[in-house]
Amino acid sequence: MGVTRRIIFPALRLVIWAVIAVTLVVIAFKSAPQAAGDAEFPSAVVTLPQVEVAKGPITNTVTLTGSVVADPAGQEKVTQVGKVTAVHAKVGDVVEAGAPLLEVTLETPQDPLVTTNKETGEETVTERKPKVTRTTMKAGSAGTLATFTAIKDQEVSVGETFASVSPGTLSVTASMLPEQQFRLLTIPTEATVTVTGGPAPFTCTALRMGTAAAAPAAGTEEPGTEPGATPSASITCAVPAGTVVFAGLAAKLEVTAGSAEDALLVPITAVQGSVETGNVWVVAEDGTNTEKAVKLGITDGTQVQIVEGLAEGDLVLEFVPGQDVAPVDEGMMYGGSAG
Repeated sequence: MGVTRRIIFPALRLVIWAVIAVTLVVIAFKSAPQAAGDAEFPSAVVTLPQVEVAKGPITNTVTLTGSVVADPAGQEKVTQVGKVTAVHAKVGDVVEAGAPLLEVTLETPQDPLVTTNKETGEETVTERKPKVTRTTMKAGSAGTLATFTAIKDQEVSVGETFASVSPGTLSVTASMLPEQQFRLLTIPTEATVTVTGGPAPFTCTALRMGTAAAAPAAGTEEPGTEPGATPSASITCAVPAGTVVFAGLAAKLEVTAGSAEDALLVPITAVQGSVETGNVWVVAEDGTNTEKAVKLGITDGTQVQIVEGLAEGDLVLEFVPGQDVAPVDEGMMYGGSAG
């Protein structure tokens, strides 16, 4: 019996291993790629995402994060060299534009007057009083005197600052990244402001662009911007009189720079370009695509207006070939103006 076990069991093991080997070979052959054109295993066809050019309304509104600031004080400068002979104001005074602030007097010596007696030839020298020139420095703008450094009998020179007038008004200011500035090539005259913890949204006026503020500290960038992004400009508007806000409060500035009805629209992901002109890839009936130049209009950050180069119903590739698809955000947008 012992001999029988020693002979049969090794034989069974050999049979089992042979079955396993045959099974693996069969699986491998079935998993191998089929030859091209095999009807049982057809080739996969890759179709790039497409989108149809459609008509619709679009509004270009750029939202910026800023703050309420006190308008800077106007500097009052001396316009005539001389001595201060009269002071008409002091720190804290409320003045109107054109109100007298300071009087400066300049005494210029004059040469003596020499006359000659025709009969005797004798000359007479008559001393003359100095020429006196008095100039009154007036306030260039209305407001409250924040500083006033001039004192009576002080010698002053042209261009010297002697006072500053605080207008007592407020503005809302915000920094813009280059992408946002491209969307505001034409600055409107007003914007809508929402102050954190303040009154209902209000309209601020006298919208203007200025020099960029300092770059934000790490971790304080606006949502949708890359860390370390550098502002290219600032935008400021005036808080209307009677609106209760305070300097230092955070504010959201919404600037609407154009809108259009029945505009030809495509996703911004379908356009290669940034301002005024771009490229799209038009899909033909046979499925091939061709690059085509287009003229761009306004954008809402998701779609962009096509002013010239496409017609309603045209098919274009939804994504620019060869470019990574990135999430749409406020910082990566195409700009331009409505056609």
